[in-house]
Amino acid sequence: MKALLVIDVQNGIVDLGDFNKELSLTESVIKDFKRSGSPVIFMRHFDDREESPLHESSAGSELHGSLKDYADYVLAKRTPNSFYNTELSATLERLGAAHLFVAGFETEFCCLFTAIAAFDRGYKVTFIKDATGTGNTGETYGMQGLDIRNFVGKVLDWSNVIEVLDYEQYDEKYNSETFPG
Repeated sequence: MKALLVIDVQNGIVDLGDFNKELSLTESVIKDFKRSGSPVIFMRHFDDREESPLHESSAGSELHGSLKDYADYVLAKRTPNSFYNTELSATLERLGAAHLFVAGFETEFCCLFTAIAAFDRGYKVTFIKDATGTGNTGETYGMQGLDIRNFVGKVLDWSNVIEVLDYEQYDEKYNSETFPG
């Protein structure tokens, strides 16, 4: 069975920029999973720092209104790895999931860490790179011109163990008509 992990689509991150394309593509993937009856699991990141927009008591920690109603499950996490000290493994085991698809936010942190951790746990992993986004830029890392999403996608693709697709490639290969639950 396949499952979709929608990581950290929270107000405190989405409000950092114009993520309409990423949200739209993520919504398209979610709708495909819904049509096939496959589970959609949202992860919410909570930060312990009170000044953080992802502090548990802040409006920034809430799931973004454009997608929150699609969640079959909402799980909390406190690190970039969605598996670490969370209910994700138990939930996936109960569901019988073997193939995880990754979309959401911060491409180079939570999405990347989760994709690698999923592979390490024996899951087949598909990373839909243009359905991920980040509030960071090349300037954040002192690497002018760095396209974070393409860099992460290339690194994961080079691993030869995590499948990396653009939405269009995902749609062609895995849409609900050709890839049922």
